[in-house]
Amino acid sequence: MLAIKKILCAVDFSNHSKAVAEYARLFAKPLGAEVIVVYAAPSLSQYVGFHVPTASIETLVGEIVTGAEKTMDAFVTENFADVKASGRVVTGYAAEEILSVAETEKVDMVIMGTHGRKGFDRILFGSVAEKVVKSANMPVLTIRPENEE
Repeated sequence: MLAIKKILCAVDFSNHSKAVAEYARLFAKPLGAEVIVVYAAPSLSQYVGFHVPTASIETLVGEIVTGAEKTMDAFVTENFADVKASGRVVTGYAAEEILSVAETEKVDMVIMGTHGRKGFDRILFGSVAEKVVKSANMPVLTIRPENEE
């Protein structure tokens, strides 16, 4: 029989992340599943060729990660008080990092938000959720923001 014992909850700390966490908690609590909350900080390595000193980029990424780790601790405490949950901040391209953690941790399900971008925004920014859905070896539940136009 299929069992969901480990859920990856991918967040970006936007206002929509709380709704994504609510769904993860909704699944985890009755199933007794563990939740791994993941935030992917950008690596910014693509800017090395723009005459930006590597040390400056590494410092900025380090500051982003440090801030994200503090935010993650508060987020997990606030949203997952009654389920087994842990937070993880990773660095790199969000879709790849989410898929990597999902595979490494052998999660049974991924729950993540989608920004619902359309048209030019979608072409310009792409869709992390779409890439995860297309590549994941486990079910992926995407949560669209409520007040999307």
